[in-house]
Amino acid sequence: MTTAHWSTTTLNTGAFTTIVRAGTVLASGWTEDPEYLLALINSELRPDELLRVDDLGVVTTALLRYDEGDLAAIDEIPVRQLSGPFVTHAWDVLRKVTPGAQVTYAELAERAGKGSAHRAAAATCARNAAALFVPCHRVQRRDGSLGGFRYGLERKAELIAHEAKYAKAAAA
Repeated sequence: MTTAHWSTTTLNTGAFTTIVRAGTVLASGWTEDPEYLLALINSELRPDELLRVDDLGVVTTALLRYDEGDLAAIDEIPVRQLSGPFVTHAWDVLRKVTPGAQVTYAELAERAGKGSAHRAAAATCARNAAALFVPCHRVQRRDGSLGGFRYGLERKAELIAHEAKYAKAAAA
């Protein structure tokens, strides 16, 4: 039987729940319902049991630091998701998109090695169970519009503005 821990952290963008096993994020997002996130985890990784804790240690600390403007704080937190080779690689590529920067779905596909697979890049974001840690909010449509986001376009815009503010301050 596998056990994972979950906790909800209050961020400026709302209640953010994270499911962690052995220090690795399995799922995260703007919900207070861990069962919602549990359903997003690949069946091969899905824990049998979830235990609520008040604090997830370095994960909670990283989230709070990110929220306060240390945009790189979440970069070193390990994430584990399973899918096909392209999607798994594209998630890794997304983690390398600089905070405050935006890429298009076509650019994500190109960076992931399949330049013509912009629809697959969009599907990569749709399948992402680890919001924020795998920053799909940094991907937009070619025309500059936001595209989609599991947790709503208003929240996506808030995240983009948060990162733009602190990325600009860090560059100054």
